[in-house]
Amino acid sequence: MRWLARSPLRQLSQHYTRQGLATQVEAAQTGGAKRGWGKALLVAPPAILAGWIVFSDEPKRRARVAYNVPLRVYRDAVAVVSIASDYKLSLRGLEGKTYEDELKECHTRSAFKLQRLCFANGGIYIKLGQHVAQLDYILPAEYVNTMRDYMLDKCPVSTYKDIAQVIQEDLGKSPEELFASIEEVPIASASLAQVHRAVSHDGRQLAVKVQHVGLRDTCAADTVIVEAFVKGLRWMFPDFNYQWLIDELKESVPKELDFELEVANSKRCQLHLNSKKSRVKGKVVVPQVEDGMYNKRVLVMEYIEGFKVTDRARIEQMGFKPEKVAELVSRTFNEMIFIHGDVHCDPHAANLFLRKNEATGQLQLVLLDHGLYRQITDEFRKSYALLWQSLIFADAEGIKEHSQAMNAGDMYPLFAGMLTNRPWDEVISKDIDHLYMSGDEEERNSIQQTSQMFAAQITQLLFKVPRVLLLLLKTNDCLRSVDLALGEPVNTFVITARECSRALTDIRSREQPGLRSHLRGKLDEWHVEYRVTLLRVASWWAIRWARWMGKTPSSRRKMRDRHPSKLAPLNATGGDTVVAHG
Repeated sequence: MRWLARSPLRQLSQHYTRQGLATQVEAAQTGGAKRGWGKALLVAPPAILAGWIVFSDEPKRRARVAYNVPLRVYRDAVAVVSIASDYKLSLRGLEGKTYEDELKECHTRSAFKLQRLCFANGGIYIKLGQHVAQLDYILPAEYVNTMRDYMLDKCPVSTYKDIAQVIQEDLGKSPEELFASIEEVPIASASLAQVHRAVSHDGRQLAVKVQHVGLRDTCAADTVIVEAFVKGLRWMFPDFNYQWLIDELKESVPKELDFELEVANSKRCQLHLNSKKSRVKGKVVVPQVEDGMYNKRVLVMEYIEGFKVTDRARIEQMGFKPEKVAELVSRTFNEMIFIHGDVHCDPHAANLFLRKNEATGQLQLVLLDHGLYRQITDEFRKSYALLWQSLIFADAEGIKEHSQAMNAGDMYPLFAGMLTNRPWDEVISKDIDHLYMSGDEEERNSIQQTSQMFAAQITQLLFKVPRVLLLLLKTNDCLRSVDLALGEPVNTFVITARECSRALTDIRSREQPGLRSHLRGKLDEWHVEYRVTLLRVASWWAIRWARWMGKTPSSRRKMRDRHPSKLAPLNATGGDTVVAHG
């Protein structure tokens, strides 16, 4: 710290401090107290800031924070004023179709302004943009689509110089000392970190995940700033309260910034998916972490070659069926939720890869990015499993009962719609494919328009339900998009029904151990399996019939009144619902 005695910053701090004190003494002596205190107030902030920077163990780090935070506030203010002004001025005096067309144009312009702001500030802002990309049940399509196009795998990249500095600071050696070679250009960049490919000294391929420089320094300040703007948005538009999103970011981002927690999460995931309980044992891979080569900002693991789980053409080219991949993904995450109660909550396509197991010749699912997990209690697992069984078998009373147990109250039809992305009349329909989603543009537009009509109620509901459910909703959305890209429409729901039944049997056996409880659990599982089998057979025939008749999924839905496909055994109301009511 000797250099500080001669540093310009220290001299500046001492100068301003002496000048401020002298100003106060002079003002008191001459009777110009008011003017003296005014000068002191002008001098004090830079003096305090300079002292905060200079008299610290990490002056460079604090100087970076002092520069970045005001700059980010300025960018935020410019973006908010620009977006708000665009809406106010562009829509003034417009009505009817002219208003609707101009509103869409405003949405598009504003979405790109928000995207540029997120990229300029980075870090938590990109994480916020990723959350926006999942809010298609609240926000306009222009915002959701723009964020999805840019926020998942097109994030800004840190310079190799900065990355090398972080590695040096956290692992105590330079990249050139730690590895035989390392690629300076990253193979992937996300909101909080980027990944470089490297080769160990014994020739093994490695992936080096390094946090973007400065993130930990500005995280707290960014959260405060974003929260302030969210509160300002609520003041301008009282019906839209996104404080729940800020509360979730406050809890999740600090955990994601700690790679030691990510290592713990990945090891638990490996343990669960390789246990005797797991039905995906050997089919799911988690990259192995290099011992002694990870810290809070750096994580070195094995490099696994693969391709995105949504690459249908590649899957078919390799001779595999896309719907089988969808089943594997669904089974893996349903098992995490309902069996292990330890859930990877960020399963978008950029975090799910596939590779061919050379020993067995089968595809394996590779799970990446284990920073965001939630561990859920047995009580919640039981309630959530009962709710999903009721949804799958169209049990209106069961949906109401178990939704209200999660604080949905009288808004249980809306809650059911958020979980399934279907309107209430289809959720409780006895049609065999009542939860089917075609994923076509017409259906997406219809869902988004309906969601925006109830946006205020949805935000109110998100405040009421348990916090863990917010991330499970995000997980559902991610998995639904994978299922739409790859699977048959009934895949996810069939697997969910089975895993719910297995979870309820497991929980009941531990709550009431004994032969009677075990037999009851098995009977319930057989009952669900019987109903699921009927569902799959009927759905298979319905889909093939529609294709043979040249009907698209959406046109099949329109023709239901003339050609209903109903199954009497799927009547899931009243006493017939043995499992759903435990």
